[in-house]
Amino acid sequence: MTPYTKLSIKQLAVEDRPREKLLQKGISTLSDAELLAILIGSGSSKESAVDLARKIMAGYRNNLNELGKAEIDHLKSNFHGVGEAKAITIVAAMELGRRRLQHESLIMPVIKSSQDVYNLLTPLIGDLPHEEFWVLMLNRANKVLFRYNVSKGGMTGTVIDVRMILKKALETRAASIILSHNHPSGNKQPSNADTKITHKLKDAGALMDIPVLDHVIITDNGYFSFADEGML
Repeated sequence: MTPYTKLSIKQLAVEDRPREKLLQKGISTLSDAELLAILIGSGSSKESAVDLARKIMAGYRNNLNELGKAEIDHLKSNFHGVGEAKAITIVAAMELGRRRLQHESLIMPVIKSSQDVYNLLTPLIGDLPHEEFWVLMLNRANKVLFRYNVSKGGMTGTVIDVRMILKKALETRAASIILSHNHPSGNKQPSNADTKITHKLKDAGALMDIPVLDHVIITDNGYFSFADEGML
């Protein structure tokens, strides 16, 4: 049997070399795996960077949202040829992409529907591996005045301080607020704890004349709106 010999990036046909392909044909012609191959630079002892990148993408269902949740230890332990440096590079690249979307959302919109909330906050929390709870402070025209990150938690929940949320609403002179948090599990349905905190904040807000307009649960495949479902 002929021993297996891997092909290096330099030995690949020009059209299969991601850097050369980028220069000759433009970055939009590269697949996600080819872009990833440029980031990781080299493969393993048995495969090129392109082959390794394809395996990594396949390991995350060829979905960048899934890769965005990747953790360093998981990458290192599941893909031969991925050490700490490559894993850090991948995680850092995913974070840069997330932050770019955050900057695109800096112009605060007028909230007209739950879809608007989803569009605004998904770049922030849509693909995080842990839960985060956010509050949107709105003026009387429903324009977002301020986005407030209330808490960051583990895989299953966060701790919510009702008094701090209302204090922040008063400080920003919010006429109303919208609650939102993510479910890393992908399950859009609210838990009992979600329902309880929603009604607790609704009741507290009513006493302060700061109505809670909605609570939107965000996942990487959609969202759930308490207002849309008649649960407020």
